[in-house]
Amino acid sequence: MHQPNRLPVGRRRALAMAPGLLVALTFAVPALVAQEPAGTIKVETHSSKWDYPKEIQVPEGSRTHIVEKGDTLWDLAGKYLGNPYAWPQIWELNQWIKDPHWIYPGDPLIIDLTRAVATAGSVPESVSGLQPDRRGAYTAARRPELGFAFQDFIQLPFFAPDGAEAHYKSQGAFTLTGNRRDDRQHLAEGETVYMNGGSEQGVKVGDRFLILKTVARKVKHPATKHKMGDVVQQVGVLRVVTPQPKGSVAIIERCLDGVEVGDHLVRFTEPANLPLQLRTDTTDPVKVAPNSAVVVFARDAHDHTANGDMVIVDKGANDGLKVGDVLLAVRTKTFPVGPDDDRKKATETTTHYIGQALVVRTDAQSATCRLLRTTEEILLGDTLTH
Repeated sequence: MHQPNRLPVGRRRALAMAPGLLVALTFAVPALVAQEPAGTIKVETHSSKWDYPKEIQVPEGSRTHIVEKGDTLWDLAGKYLGNPYAWPQIWELNQWIKDPHWIYPGDPLIIDLTRAVATAGSVPESVSGLQPDRRGAYTAARRPELGFAFQDFIQLPFFAPDGAEAHYKSQGAFTLTGNRRDDRQHLAEGETVYMNGGSEQGVKVGDRFLILKTVARKVKHPATKHKMGDVVQQVGVLRVVTPQPKGSVAIIERCLDGVEVGDHLVRFTEPANLPLQLRTDTTDPVKVAPNSAVVVFARDAHDHTANGDMVIVDKGANDGLKVGDVLLAVRTKTFPVGPDDDRKKATETTTHYIGQALVVRTDAQSATCRLLRTTEEILLGDTLTH
């Protein structure tokens, strides 16, 4: 248990924030969590991305917590405040943390115990609609739903039109060459891995790399059979802990899909969240713009997709698509209108609305979209239109 007025670096925990994590919640009143005497506490030096305070003032009714391996703001809110959905209240008091996805062993947190829920199971209105993957500034109002967040970013597929290997080479990618446990093929968060880039290649302690995996080869357009290329998928983020001259030891910080030896690594850039902005022009028949995009690949090579899934379309930046565009998913239906005995029956064609998709990545000739709303399963060959 944490000892008041002592901040031992040996008790370190790192955030492995799991947005969208499904858990059975039991809201317990943290009545036995002790407060600390008000006063100033010095913080021991440790490795952190953030400019953490070197000393902290503990207000009346509060306590400190030193982040340890495996901690999340979600879990700490459940432990100290009796309600994991109250995690923004911890973040609010520790504004030097710029992104709640990343907290580090030794980071000092002030927790206001007066904000603990009064009764088991009560959820303050100000946080009842929040989830731990919402990463904008905390407000007392209910947060809007995001159209694209970090957990989507680390599952995003895209086309490498010249092949996966050519893409990795062009990005100067390193390779994940091994892991500490030889008995494990599919690696998860918190595991130690090895990579072939080191200090001679400019790799430093704390550097983060995006983990890439080749998930499909030589994909063809479902209608034209044109070769679209290989599909590369972002599967996680690792952090370097010990760089050596030609290789480094690293920790997998975030992943939702299995990481494997042989996956590739490129420099990580923090992604931006995209707000959810749904269109209202969904009345049938839907007008289809000329040169509209067609769904040519779905994440995990699915033939059918729905809300929250990722798809790749055959139009990109060269065709005017931009990140943040919201496209309507449309299906075309042809039906007969001629007499029953007519061998060459006359037909009519119409369109109907089946969903909306947010453009989250654009390449020259293709784009990746996240399905926001669907009324039916989205199929390969369906149209996405402005």
